[in-house]
Amino acid sequence: MPMRLIHTSDWHLGHHLHGLGRAREHQAFLDWLLDTVAERRADALLIAGDVFDTANPSAAAQHAWFDFLGRLRRRLPALDVVVIAGNHDSPARLGAPAPILGPLGVHVVGSVRRDGATVHTAGLVAPLRDASGRVAAQVGAVPYLRLPDLPPVQVDDDQDPVIEGVRSLYDQVFDAARRAGGPDQALIGMGHCYMTGTALSELSERRILGGNLHALPAALFPEDVAYVALGHLHKAQQVGDERVRYCGSPLPLSMAEATYHHQVLQVDFQGPRRVGVESLTVPRTVDLVRIPPGPDHLPVDQALAAVDALPQRGPEDDPSSWPYLEVKVTLTQPRPDLRRELEDRLATRAARLVRIGTQGTGHGHALADGIRTTGLDGLTPTQVFRRRWARDHDDPVPASLLASFHELVQAAQEAGG
Repeated sequence: MPMRLIHTSDWHLGHHLHGLGRAREHQAFLDWLLDTVAERRADALLIAGDVFDTANPSAAAQHAWFDFLGRLRRRLPALDVVVIAGNHDSPARLGAPAPILGPLGVHVVGSVRRDGATVHTAGLVAPLRDASGRVAAQVGAVPYLRLPDLPPVQVDDDQDPVIEGVRSLYDQVFDAARRAGGPDQALIGMGHCYMTGTALSELSERRILGGNLHALPAALFPEDVAYVALGHLHKAQQVGDERVRYCGSPLPLSMAEATYHHQVLQVDFQGPRRVGVESLTVPRTVDLVRIPPGPDHLPVDQALAAVDALPQRGPEDDPSSWPYLEVKVTLTQPRPDLRRELEDRLATRAARLVRIGTQGTGHGHALADGIRTTGLDGLTPTQVFRRRWARDHDDPVPASLLASFHELVQAAQEAGG
């Protein structure tokens, strides 16, 4: 019997766009998702991390989450739900209700536990059932990994201890999923990570796991894994081949994401094989308007004229439905009153100004451009570390010491936001 799942991620409940709340949009998405899961007769829902926008979500964001789960369970009592924590989620907070949610068919994975090199895989594997109630798939559900989560590994000089630690962890999880399943069941992976060869929105995403140094290879996922449901990148894309996919975020989380195709993915299986993937477009309830639409900037007079051409407000309008507006201008000289002038013109327009982008008309060169030297600011932290080590030692940096350094770099980056 076939099995169908819906893959979604990066909801970021509680998100604010330049100070404006997104509760209206998130509620519309959750309502649409509930209807879509039901109308598509899905057997499972996979949520690949970043349920919340912050580790300490507001009461309203938590209410939206639990209200959705309650409505989902009442309407679709047989649906399997698997949720993993993302880098924006608190592993402890997201995972705390797991003892209550588990018996209700909602499998939540907040964090990884291990003893030395051995990963506790029991909580990282979840069965998925088809419409007949038969187990049709096993999911290896791996949350966002922090460096202390990774098992220690022995590596060669040309191997990265962080990537090999991730590989070891996924290998153990997939081995456990294979033991739990059978040859007629699909093997599915879940992760919240940054993969090599992908495109990200620099305004709302960060390269994660070891800072900016570790883009994970798609080769982490063995050939017998029929599908990998990834989270973290807001732009929908596949990695390497069509079985490894980011579904992307359901809402644009920065003005730079205005042109993204926001979706969830429907994935169908027949026995152990994936037989189809379909993109289901998420309706956009609040638009994002950029003046001008592309990456360019306009002279101030032209930008103001474009603002004047925006639709008028209606007397019965709900301001939370007005588009978010970004205005990008070229400045030939400082214009300290620009925001006030834009807001005055918008007083009768159905738009909410969230960002002004400015671009000067000078040459844009830094003062030190053209100096033919390499300073510390031209090197990555790892390059500085390796050079400092090589000054005093002939041998290469020990893998354990390099892994500890990567952990310190990540801690410093996370502390700095």
